[in-house]
Parts: sequence; structure tokens; C-alpha cells
Amino acid sequence: MRRREFITLLACAASWPMGAYAQRSLKRVGVLASGTAGSNFSTLQVNAINQGLRNVGLIEGRDYLIDVRFAAGNYGRFPALVRELAETGVSVILASTIASVRAAQSLSPPIPIVMISTNDPVGAKLVVSLSQPGGYTTGLANLAEDLTPKLLEFQHVILPNAKTMAVLYNPANPTNPVFLENMRSLADGFTLKVLPAEFKPGAIDAVISRLSEQGADTLHLLSDAALFDAGDLIAASCLAHRIPSFSTYTEFASSGGLLAYGTSRRQLFMRSGYFVKRILEGTRPAELPIEQPTRIELAVNLRLEMRTR
Repeated sequence: MRRREFITLLACAASWPMGAYAQRSLKRVGVLASGTAGSNFSTLQVNAINQGLRNVGLIEGRDYLIDVRFAAGNYGRFPALVRELAETGVSVILASTIASVRAAQSLSPPIPIVMISTNDPVGAKLVVSLSQPGGYTTGLANLAEDLTPKLLEFQHVILPNAKTMAVLYNPANPTNPVFLENMRSLADGFTLKVLPAEFKPGAIDAVISRLSEQGADTLHLLSDAALFDAGDLIAASCLAHRIPSFSTYTEFASSGGLLAYGTSRRQLFMRSGYFVKRILEGTRPAELPIEQPTRIELAVNLRLEMRTR
């Protein structure tokens, strides 16, 4: 073989394995999204996850591919969606709701799970403890239940004459009925009557219209990803019926809510990148303590002029 031909063949042989290795090293990151594709909340969620991965040095298309499955508010779809992700060969699954985390935990063989904003993961028995989660699940809790008493204090300061408080909750979220009962206890301290209302996708205005007819002076949005996904519609309907609305989802104020007190979900979603990188580098989820927010934000919509009955 002539020398020039040998060099050419050697160069091809050297470049092929590198390309093949790069292809093999591209990891798939699965996301179980509770909302609808294209909604403001889902867009915020996916963009923040990608930003968080960039913040830790991972680039989409070079280091990972993101694969999102949307439940569109139907939590019964999570088992099928998580199987779809498993079949694509994802290395890690990001999930925010208890139902989506439980669906991911049912996989066999197991796949590492990162909770990106979950209500009371210990109380929901998703993990053993915050410091030592055990199993294949780690990530971030959101402190929504702990922040609710302060949220009611803010409501009382702003609307001291309110007598009836509507509480919108998702019965598919196992923490929401518990939160609702806690709200009843807290409301007693402010002599507030509670009007519980089940979240029904596609019937938001009808639900809020009925609450208005029942005399709701305020509305509280409980912590749930499907509710947040419909936050724009809920806020618009509350504005139309002149019901001031409150939430622990801080981005809700920019959607039209009156006041929000809690943790920025965008910041939590971004922080998930830290956990994903550690897991892709070989750290077991059980070795990564679950984090709780250290920064609490108050957001007030100063453009609103609301009244109570």
C-alpha cells in the first residue's frame, strides 16, 4: 500500500470512533410535564430546565437530548407516558407532581428520578427523608404547605373585610385535599368561610362563575402543576368575576393574580440541572440530599383594582 493511501485510511479510522463515541455519549433526559404543550407554564418549565443544564455546562444537542411528555392535566396518563420515556432509553426522568414521581418509581428496571418541585415528598412517602432520600429519587421540594399561613396573613392585611374564601384544588393530587383541610383550620383564625372547588380542565370559567355566585370574596390556588398550567385562564376568569386571587406560585402574579408568596418555580426548575449532571456523572440519587428553597418571594400585582363584597 502506498504511503499516501495508508495515511488517508488511518485518518478515517481515527475519526470514525470519535464520532461514534460522541453519539453514544449523548444522554437522553426525560421530562414528565403535567401541563399542556405550548402553555406558558410548560414553556417556562422546559426553558428553565434547559437553562439549568446550561448553567452546569451541559449543552442540548452536544451532551443531552430532552424528551418531554405532556399529561395535559390528566394525571392518569403518567404511567403510559413514563413507559414511553423508558422505551426511548432516557438516563434520568424529571417530574414535578406526586403522581408523576410515583409513576416513574414504578419502572423496572428503575431509572433515576429528579423531583423538580414537589409538595411534601416525605409526607407523600416518595422518599425516606430529605437528607437521605434512599432509592432512585432525589431533587427539590417546594415548601408550599409551610408558606400558606403567611399567604393568608397577606390576604387579611390587603382585604380585611373578606368573609368567604374559595379554594381551588386538584383532587388528583394527594396533597391537595390535605392542604384544603389545613386551609379550613387556618381560615377559622380569620373568621373566613371556605368554599372548596375542584379543578376541572375545560370548565374553569364555569367553576369560578359558580364561586362568584356563591359569594366568594377571594380565591386561593393550591400548589399543583396542572393548576399552575391553567394559571393564565384562572387569573383571567377571576378578573372577569372580580375575585382577587392568591397563590404560592410566584409567577401567578404576572398572569393576573393579585398576590403570590412562595418560591419561584423557574428557579427550582433551573436548579434541577445540578441533580441531572451529578446523576449523569455517576452519582446515585440516594447520595443526593433533597433541597428545599432558601429564597422566598413576594409578588404583588399593582395593576389590579379589586374589591370585595
